[in-house]
Amino acid sequence: MKIITIIGARPQFVKASVVSHALRNTGITEILVNTGQHYDDNMAKVFFEEMGIPRPDYDLGVGSGTHARQTSESLVGIEDIILKEQPDGLIVYGDTNATIAGALAASKLHVKLIHIEAGLRSYNRKMPEEINRVVTDVLSDLLFVPTEVAVKNLAKEGITAGVHIVGDVMVDALIKYTQVAEHQLDTLEDLGLASEQFNLMTIHRPSNTDDDQRLQSILEQVSKSDRPVIFPVHPRGRKRVNALMEKMSDRIRIIDPVGYLDMMLLEKHARFVITDSGGVQKEAYLHKTKCLTVRAETEWVETVRDGWNQLVGDDLAQIPVLLSAYPEPDNWSEHYGDGHSASRIVDIIINTLD
Repeated sequence: MKIITIIGARPQFVKASVVSHALRNTGITEILVNTGQHYDDNMAKVFFEEMGIPRPDYDLGVGSGTHARQTSESLVGIEDIILKEQPDGLIVYGDTNATIAGALAASKLHVKLIHIEAGLRSYNRKMPEEINRVVTDVLSDLLFVPTEVAVKNLAKEGITAGVHIVGDVMVDALIKYTQVAEHQLDTLEDLGLASEQFNLMTIHRPSNTDDDQRLQSILEQVSKSDRPVIFPVHPRGRKRVNALMEKMSDRIRIIDPVGYLDMMLLEKHARFVITDSGGVQKEAYLHKTKCLTVRAETEWVETVRDGWNQLVGDDLAQIPVLLSAYPEPDNWSEHYGDGHSASRIVDIIINTLD
């Protein structure tokens, strides 16, 4: 059996690291395609090196650009690869432009489409990721969902065939690589940090970063923290962030982007995580770290229901209030699986496509 796997962004590298190993351990031939949506070393190469991801068989190098350009260039490249390799199936992950490009190419060439992390919904169609999720799920033959909520989301849209609850492959990766990081890295010591004596921030969505006034407001509220705030920022955006922070307190400490292993340790040992990333919200929950989400909605509703995640939305003044007086979480459960999702996925693929 031959499977093409499409990846293009950091969260997909992480997910593929465990699924690719599971595929190859069963003797399945995997053709790994990196669209190159995250294309610099700190955003791509280091992830492959840290997690031992096989070298991509194809690298499309689409780089940055508009949604239309990224999607169209990926679509053309993936179509060519499908025609050349003639796979039995094609795997896409999550909700990026690489995901929708892979879904369109596979469906038009009548190749079985496998969507890992299907069924997530924010119900905010202004998010390009939401459009990518919805369209990909409609086109998919096998939909691997992390939770019962995702199953219900699909059922509301009339999608019930080919749906399998397998848990979340991010749990597989987090369990494995957090243990590796704890044995191999001294991230906190290198940064002069102590466990639970700092906060961690990641802000990247256009809704938060494209408008200087909005971004400055976020920085101003976060800077009121009574602990240092570690903020990994890409060097290309550092000058702009520094300019916005000129009149603020020095609580926010900007650092270069970090690799996945370093990020796992920072998330685990932070007192709070402040983010607009879906993946970081979930990782914070898995590490049992309290999270403030600078969005009005989340795909990971369980994190909010259990009290580990608070949605800030446009009420940015909530940020310093919650950082100083966060309500104690009500619950913590294995909503997202037990760390064996990848093996379940591969077993179902073999039994379905063989």
